[in-house]
Parts: sequence; C-alpha cells; structure tokens
Amino acid sequence: MSRRHAKGRAVHGILLLDKPAGGSSNRALQQVKHLFGARKAGHTGSLDPLATGMLPICFGEATKLSGFLLDAAKGYETTLQLGVTTHSADADGEVMETRPVPGNLTQAAFVEVCGRFRGPQQQVPPMVSAIKIDGQRLYKLAREGRDVDRPPRPVVIHELHVLSITGSTARLSIRCSKGTYIRSLVTDIGEAIGCGAHVTSLRRTFVSPFEQQPMVSLEALHRLSAQAALEDSTAAGPSTTGPVHARLDALLLPVDAGMGHLPAVRLGDTALAAFRQGQSAACVPAGDWPGVCQDRLAARSELPYRVYDSNGRLAGLGVLSESGEQVAPRRVLQWD
Repeated sequence: MSRRHAKGRAVHGILLLDKPAGGSSNRALQQVKHLFGARKAGHTGSLDPLATGMLPICFGEATKLSGFLLDAAKGYETTLQLGVTTHSADADGEVMETRPVPGNLTQAAFVEVCGRFRGPQQQVPPMVSAIKIDGQRLYKLAREGRDVDRPPRPVVIHELHVLSITGSTARLSIRCSKGTYIRSLVTDIGEAIGCGAHVTSLRRTFVSPFEQQPMVSLEALHRLSAQAALEDSTAAGPSTTGPVHARLDALLLPVDAGMGHLPAVRLGDTALAAFRQGQSAACVPAGDWPGVCQDRLAARSELPYRVYDSNGRLAGLGVLSESGEQVAPRRVLQWD
C-alpha cells in the first residue's frame, strides 16, 4: 500500500502496554492501533493469551527498530500447579495426566530443583507455540492432535527465585533471555520433581531495558480516550485538531527509547541527505550528548550506531567504517 493511500495517521513512538489476560497479543495490538488511529504498529514478541504484562508496541518508524528490542532480556512472575500436566502446558489446555506430588517435597527441596535450571541450557519449545516446523506453526499441528519432534533451542535463565510454595502451588520470579518459554521451564521443573506441572498464571514484568518504566492498560487507554472525547464535545463544538490522540500520544516513549546501549554519531545536513539515500556518510561523534558513547571506536564492533541529524533527531541506524569517519545505513527512518 502506498504511503499516500495508507489509512490512519502518522504516529511514532513506543507504548508499554499492560496486556490483559484472555486475548492474543495481536488482538491487543489491533485495539491499541485503533485507539491511536495509527497507520502502522507492531509488537515486539507475543505473550500467551493467558499471560498479562508488558507488551511493547511500536508505532510508525519505531517498528523499524523493534528487532533490537526482540533480543532483550525479559522478566516474568508465574504460578504453577504441580501434579497436573496439560497439552498446552498451561491452564488453557486439556488435562493430559495427573500424578501425586511427592510427599517428601519440602520447600528446600523445591528450591534446590529450581536452582538446577539457572544458567545456559537447551530448551524444547512447547507443542502449542508459534514456532514453525517444516513451514507449519506448531499450534496448528497441535490442534490436529499431532505431536512432532521439536529441536531444542539455547536459552539462558539469568535469575530464578521461588517466591512461595504452598502444597502443590508455587510462584516463581524469572529473568531470562529471548526465546525462553516459561511453560517449558515449568514443564521441565515438574518432570525433575517427578509429578509434572503446568502454568496457571503468567505475568511479564518487564522487557529490558524498560524495567523501571510504567505500563499502561487497555482499560486506562479507553478511559483516557473517552474522557478526552467528552471534554472536547462539551467545549465549543468538536475539534478537528485531535485532542483525543494528543492525550494518547503523550503516553508514548520516543522511538529511540531502549536504544541507549548503542553508541551514537551525528550527521551534518549534507551527510544526512546521503545517508537517507542509502549512501555512506561522514559522521562525527555524538559524545557531547548525555548518555551516549564518548568513544565510537571503543564500542563493540557488532553493534549498530544510532545516527542523529544536527537537530538531535534520530535518522536511523548505521554501521561504522573501520576508520570511524563514515557510517553506512542499516535502518533509515522517514519522518512524515
């Protein structure tokens, strides 16, 4: 679809949505996109329908940078039920088997078992997941009653803490790498104990580097939108300047939020024109800006660089030359 005929308005930024339980991540995305009247939006990694919590939604040009958020560490809190396994490894699935929880399972023993799962490991994804095997989504095969071999994938459990355990119910706090399935982790813990287990609730507490940032619920977005519309209607007639959208836009983080770990350079006007045309451009360090890399050549070579124009607006991401004097485009942002 051409930009001229694209529906919706140009919105750029990141919203940290607190996804509600009971719906897909795409459903939540579409509701938010509609509320903002946005032309383009996407999320940075799905949450299970049962799960709640942080779902970063990127609008406009921020979608070009979302891949760099997908690699980020994530935090979760989960409640698990020992002694029961389901076909989806969570409470939404059909019960497959029930087994007695060992009578000698003490809190100390449970903590010890959980501790075995810290660190790098190979994890088999759950059958009910969006991973493709031979071009088909696993969850579609699961609906057909099929169970196929899933190659294990490397993940890292950075932190795993037992928050509580009462009878056959336990709560865990987890910090893990991208690609980690908490349902698989809980399944593995249950099998290590010998009775099986499944997830009964799951909440994503953060996506790095947004650990300390507040989330916004769908309910709050609807409420804010309704309040702004009411105030506009009771004023001197409905406005055409979009007060509802202005209220919502104020909740957005800038497109380069979460990019602070990347070093930065800046371009003059002539170099900026070349960069936007896909050409390498002469750059200067952006070290006089707070929070950016002071020495561009000291940064890790595999990291892309944030590229800013002379006014401090992000122009894209680029790869620095060996000399450190040129930057080649990797992502180019086009502002409306």
